[in-house]
Amino acid sequence: MLYSPIPEDIAMPAFPKFKPLLPSLSAGRDVGLAELGLRGSRRLLQTVATVYPRALKWLLQWRQPTPAELRELFEALGATYIKFGQFIASSPSLFPSEYVEEFQSCLDQTPPIPFTTVRQIVEKELGKPLEAVFASFETTALASASIAQVHAARLSSGEDVVVKVQKPGVREVLTTDMNTVYLLTRLVELITPNMDRDAVAGLVAEMYQSMIDECDFIKEAENLRVFREFLAASGNQQVIAPKPYLQASSARVLTMERLYGSALTDTAVIDSVGIDPGESLFHALNTWFASLTQCPFFHADLHSGNLLLLKDGRVGFIDFGMVGRIQPEAWQAMFSLFAGVSQQNYRMMAEAMVTVGITREAVDIDALTRDIAALFDGLNAMDPAQVLENRGGDGINGLMNDLGNIARNYGIRFPRAFTMLLKQFLYFDRYVELLAPGVDLFHDERIDLMLGR
Repeated sequence: MLYSPIPEDIAMPAFPKFKPLLPSLSAGRDVGLAELGLRGSRRLLQTVATVYPRALKWLLQWRQPTPAELRELFEALGATYIKFGQFIASSPSLFPSEYVEEFQSCLDQTPPIPFTTVRQIVEKELGKPLEAVFASFETTALASASIAQVHAARLSSGEDVVVKVQKPGVREVLTTDMNTVYLLTRLVELITPNMDRDAVAGLVAEMYQSMIDECDFIKEAENLRVFREFLAASGNQQVIAPKPYLQASSARVLTMERLYGSALTDTAVIDSVGIDPGESLFHALNTWFASLTQCPFFHADLHSGNLLLLKDGRVGFIDFGMVGRIQPEAWQAMFSLFAGVSQQNYRMMAEAMVTVGITREAVDIDALTRDIAALFDGLNAMDPAQVLENRGGDGINGLMNDLGNIARNYGIRFPRAFTMLLKQFLYFDRYVELLAPGVDLFHDERIDLMLGR
């Protein structure tokens, strides 16, 4: 059966608590508790059937699963666990390097749902026949991910749009999966000696809230509106975000302006149109840095598919389902951490890690500084400009893996907002290496970090 929502009094106070979902799922819809229970039971049986043979094999062989085996299991389990895999892949400060590297290949592509189902969802959500809202609607999806798929369309008023349609049962699957994972992690924490109580369960709680936020397309439409206002207020004409069409949107359907372009890292297409991708990257970087202090949130999923280079050189920021919010002091600490890496100022790095992290006991700053210094001494990279080059091609990602291992030794855990922020730095590090090699993010005059403004 579908587990009841996890009681708030269990959740760790330092993390967002689980919110009851069943009322919001059933409100305004023909979905009852019995149907939710049936779906949850079916999902639970599917999960057990997928996990059982693999777990039995590992138990009989008396060994832990390899990173590759765990990644394959996550992919077989579907949407929720694929999201877990992506979280692992983008969190070098939290997970061992071998897992971070393996889960880079954790795909976020799923088979599309049939167009007949898409039509039913859109018509039910908008309360009108498809033809009453759209002059045309492509039956083949442009893209299909774990939570939703996207179709090209044209509004009856003539605007070219894309329509993001949430797949059926996504929230119910997330609720069942995350409640199951939460309870299992609680059990593991109780029976595992010396394990930091609430550490893993707290991360599960944060991931759960992040996934549920992605399912709320009304919230995503509001994020688009606010980000567009931020661009307009700052006079930014080099970056654009799609306009949401609220009259053709709902909690499960989001209709947005269609932007025509290619991924910022698609060098083959970029070369053919004669645009300097490095210059466009700097505009994207400066916009994102400015959003840390001038916008209520920052875009928290800037993989290359969510940064479009348009034919006129502007950069389109798309997919605002995942955003992050960070306090100014946390951003200052994040900046200090990366500045410390650039300058090899080990004390600065140690203090920044403690400031931004969550710890249960006092941290010996001097000992932490010595461990960080030993890491850099071991790299034989006394020239700051060479530190990142000596990571075997991993750049900041590999270095953060090592720093994350040190942090865990001192009981330092980083909050979700920090991890989301770090993830974007890792993305931009890769983009700079590809499109503007040799550029220093902290000292290049074309990059404005907007620190403290």
